[in-house]
Formats: sequence, C-alpha cells, structure tokens
Amino acid sequence: EATPLVYDGIMYLPNPRGVIQALDAATGDLIWQYRPSAAKAAEGSDASRGIQRNVAIFGDKIFATTGDAHMIAVDARTGKLVWDTKVADSALGYGYTSGPIVVRGKVIAGMSGCTRYKEDVCFISAHDAVTGKEVWRTSTIARPGEPGGDTWGDLPLTFRAGGDAWIPGSYDPETNLVYWATAQAKPWARAARGTDGDALYTNSTLALDPDTGKMKWFYQHLPGETQDMDEVFESILVDIGGRKSLFKMGKLGILWQLDRATGQFIRATDLGYQTIVQVNAQTGKVTYLPGKIPQLGVELEMCPSTAGFKSWRAMSYNPQTRAFYIPMNLNCEKGTFGPVEKIAGKGGTGPVKRADYKHPESGGNLGEFLAMDSQTGKVLWRQRTPSPSNTAALSTAGGVVFGGDWDRHMYAYDATTGKILWETRLPTSAQGFPITYIAKGKQYVAMPTGLGGGSWSTLIPFELAPEIRRPNSGNGIFVFALNNAEQKR
Repeated sequence: EATPLVYDGIMYLPNPRGVIQALDAATGDLIWQYRPSAAKAAEGSDASRGIQRNVAIFGDKIFATTGDAHMIAVDARTGKLVWDTKVADSALGYGYTSGPIVVRGKVIAGMSGCTRYKEDVCFISAHDAVTGKEVWRTSTIARPGEPGGDTWGDLPLTFRAGGDAWIPGSYDPETNLVYWATAQAKPWARAARGTDGDALYTNSTLALDPDTGKMKWFYQHLPGETQDMDEVFESILVDIGGRKSLFKMGKLGILWQLDRATGQFIRATDLGYQTIVQVNAQTGKVTYLPGKIPQLGVELEMCPSTAGFKSWRAMSYNPQTRAFYIPMNLNCEKGTFGPVEKIAGKGGTGPVKRADYKHPESGGNLGEFLAMDSQTGKVLWRQRTPSPSNTAALSTAGGVVFGGDWDRHMYAYDATTGKILWETRLPTSAQGFPITYIAKGKQYVAMPTGLGGGSWSTLIPFELAPEIRRPNSGNGIFVFALNNAEQKR
C-alpha cells in the first residue's frame, strides 16, 4: 500500500516492516536502504501487518512511522538514523500503519491499534522535526467528563475503543488547519460495544490547529456507526462554487462536501449502491434503514460488506475536468456479528461470520473505476473489471487517469470519456498509490505492486473470483516513461 515520494531526482520508497529505500528516480538504482531493528508490533494489531503507506520529507530528513509505535527521522542523503521517538506502547496494541505529514516544522501522525480495552485511547500527535520531541497530542475518543464524553453513554474509558487515525491527513495553509479523519468505534457493532450513542470522535473529520493540536471543528459522518463502515479516508481540498471545500468518501460510497474553514455541511451524494442508511442530501442527517442495525447472532444482509465499496485506495481530483476519479469495489455480504467480552486487555473489532457476494447491480464484476462531476455529483463514466480495483487513482494534467486491479492490470483512461488508452500486465497485483514525476527532463509514472492490502487482496477475490489467479511474488515498483508526445498532452 506504498506511496513513493520523489524529490530532487530521488525516489524514497516505503516498504513493509519499516524498510525505506532511496532510489535514483530515473534509473531505479539503489542509493541507500534503511532497515530498522524495531521490535515486532503486537500480534493481532493492524500494525502487525507491517504496512507503511507513506513517508514525508522536510529539510534534509525523511520521516516515517513504525509498526511498533515509533516515529523516526533518517538523513535523506545517507539513510542514517537521526532520531527515534517512542510515541506509544506497542505491547498495548498501538502501532502506525500510515506515515506522517510535516506542517510548520512539526511531524504529525495518527495512531492505530486501538482495538484493545485499556486506560488510554487513540490520538494524533505532533513532534518537533529537529528533535522528535512531542509538541502536542489530541485524543480521537471523547473521554468521560469532556465535551462529547456523554456520547459513549456510561461506558468507562477502558471500554471506549476505536477511533484509529490510520490514513494520513491534509493541510491547508490558507485556513492553517490540519484535516484528519478517524475510523469507527470498536467493537464494530453497537450491541457488542454496549452503547448506541454517537461515540465521538469516531468516523469523523477533525480540523486541528497544527501549532497546538486544538480541535477547531469536527464533523461526524456516521454517528454511532455499527457495521465497520469507515469514513477515515483521504480529505481532498478543492474550491468549488466559491466555497473552500473538503471532500471525502467512505466505505458506503457517499461523497461528503464540507466547508473546510468551518466544518459546515454542504452536500452529500450517494452513489446509490449501499443498502444500509438513508442520508439527507441537504442536511447530511443519516438514518439507518429498517432492519440494518446488527443484532448479535442474527444474520444481516448488507451492501457493501465490511470491506466497503471505497477503502484506502484514494480518489483523485482533476481541476481541468472538475471531476473525481474513484476506485470502487462492488460487494455485499450476509454477516452475523458476535459478542465481545468486556475485559481489560481484551476487546477487538468483534467476530463477524460473513458470506460475501457480488453486488446485484455489478454485472458480475467486482471492480469499478468511475468519474464523478464535483459540482453536480453526476457519474460521468464508469469502467468495470472482473477483479477488484486495487490501487488509488492518479489523474494527470495530460488528460489521463491511471489505476490498477488485483488481476495485475494497469490502466490508463481518458479522463473525459473513460476510454482505455493503454494497459499492461504487471508481474503481480497493482497495489498502493501510483504517482507521476519528472526526473532528468522526462516524465514517469510509477505503480507499486505487492501482496496484502486487506480483504480486497485476500479473502474476497479468492472467494468470489476463484478463476482469477496471481503469482505469489513480493513487492515491487514499476516505472513507465512517457514519450515526448505524451508529455505535451
């Protein structure tokens, strides 16, 4: 799930288990490699999967986070460790699955691994870029006695779990706000959590002061969410119709538009695939449809499955077409949610016995890549594939959009029409976040590949498309050069 970072002719590539490589961006030659000696993350936590989605650069340092809840800085020229800060105790399940961003000299990252019952909660923290010293820490769970604390009912702090901040945030220098999103409450089902309250600040977008961590505003997309429908994903900052807007889409396939200065709701556009909630397009109020709130031990049919239509695979915005390009996966499930014992040190998401099936409107496909008008919410075009969409979208100034799927395809689409302009087959599944960059006067497109990536790269393809196979090879980065004619488009 890596995002390559290119600066001054060098590609900095995050890898599983905290490995960082510096490559010549034009040739791929290895310049240096950093391999940590960090302890293994707690078994069963998200961080134990070894995911490292991104790194950041500031000055002469590369910043990263680790699966055992450390934040590090390495010398961008040599790969030598500059500082290493332990941010949380990995023995309690804490760990990072995404890297930081750097804002005004501060390295900011969101913590994951917040499923266990303990006397602490998930948070977002900022650290001095020079020393690694913590500057501020903002909880993503409202504590008893604090504003929003009553939205958890009478649950003590020990049993207020979730709110993982497992996708990197965004920064707007005009508003001087950092925008970070949070995941659902844990356990997933309200009946297993022991409260039907809103559970702030889960499944929310938070606007934070980068200097102090103070929460300027929040917007909770799905109050009291109860089926693992994350809204934790990327925030896209775009000015539309004179409004400084923030756009976000979660697992349900609902595109949210907020005023990024105030957090005021502007609009919600439902793609129409989900069967769980009703959302008022004018007010944003969400109401669960009859029979769609899980009861323990009772089978529930829902679209999407807990894997979601939209997940960590980021959408992209093109200012020329004023469209969003969104990788989707069309799936449903029959799920039965189970109980979780309220014992300190235990906890978890809660068991779900699930049987997945393809969405009735998918035409037998699993993957979809679509373009949506940012001003009207109209779907402009869509392309479907038998296997899941497995990468983020990448849109370019040349009118081309790139994406990839589980069946090893990499596609280049016409941004206006959706026509497939070019495709190739990779050695293993396209995976992660493609980028485009220029090195030594030539434009390149880089596509990460690899295994893993959650349900859409493991359980669901094998279950619903057993005829599609992929080699069990490891991670890689495949870079394609654009010719001169393509660069001028």
